[in-house]
Amino acid sequence: MNNSITSNKYGIPWNKGKIVGQKYPLKLKEIWAIRIRLQLAHQVKELALFNLAIDSKLRGCDLVRLKVSDISQASRVLTRAIVMQQKTRRPVQFEVTEQTRDSLADWIAQAQLRPDQYLFPSRIHRSLHISTRQYARIVERWVTSIGLDPSGYGTHTMRRTKATLIYRRTKNLRAVQLLLGHTKLESTVRYLGIEVDDALELSEQTEV
Repeated sequence: MNNSITSNKYGIPWNKGKIVGQKYPLKLKEIWAIRIRLQLAHQVKELALFNLAIDSKLRGCDLVRLKVSDISQASRVLTRAIVMQQKTRRPVQFEVTEQTRDSLADWIAQAQLRPDQYLFPSRIHRSLHISTRQYARIVERWVTSIGLDPSGYGTHTMRRTKATLIYRRTKNLRAVQLLLGHTKLESTVRYLGIEVDDALELSEQTEV
């Protein structure tokens, strides 16, 4: 979730009373629990959004502004895409897995989206695409639906999930840095909280 403090017309920060610290990544079983629920409910748009959020590892502000042309060419969803990040103004590349491509193709066809349109248009007339706040509410609904406490999860959960899984499987920190689009390795270390995780893992494996 974007942790910058913004206020509504009453001057009250949107995140007043909310926990805005580092959010947990989803575990593999939790990813599939949400995915299956969306499939069974025939939530085509949300399934495409969920799958792409996991694969892309993009910040919410970049994800909601994706256009059809960013991930599709000649009516075919790409296996890899590249996006310019708003925060760093640096490009980041990401993979689009088969199940994500299928869900995106289904959504684009159902919504009859043109290449120049936003991939996830808003139902609010004054907005061309869903906002980061709308996205945050959608993520909250996803995690709540499988019994998780929404205070510990947010849009950064979606960004961190696959990156965390990749690191845990490979321990390749440099690869994760590139995938997240971080300019400094130290940023990736802090973002994943891996020093603490690794220390605890080593401690658990050591009997005294």
